[in-house]
Amino acid sequence: MSVSQSDVKYIAGLAKLKFEDSEIDSLTEQLNSILFYIDKLNQLDTSDVEPLSYPVEIELNMRDDILKASVSRKEALSNAPDSNDEYFKVPKVIG
Repeated sequence: MSVSQSDVKYIAGLAKLKFEDSEIDSLTEQLNSILFYIDKLNQLDTSDVEPLSYPVEIELNMRDDILKASVSRKEALSNAPDSNDEYFKVPKVIG
C-alpha cells in the first residue's frame, strides 16, 4: 500500500492542517516509508509470540501498606472557608 499526494492532502484536510507543496512531498515520502516498514513487520511470523501488554517486563516496586494516623475531620474542616460540623460547604453548581 502506498500513499499519494492527494491522500496526504485529504488527511491534512481532515486534521484541519495546511501544508506547502514541498511539505506535502516530504510527508508523502515519510508516510510511504512508515507503511513500507509496517508491511515488513506484517511479513514476520509471530505465531509463537505471546501477546504483551508492555514491550518490556516491569515489576512495580510498591511500598508496604502501613496504617498511619490521618487528619481528623475537625482539623480538615478548620481551614475550609465554609463548613458545618461534618462537611465542606460549596456553592451549588447544578440547578
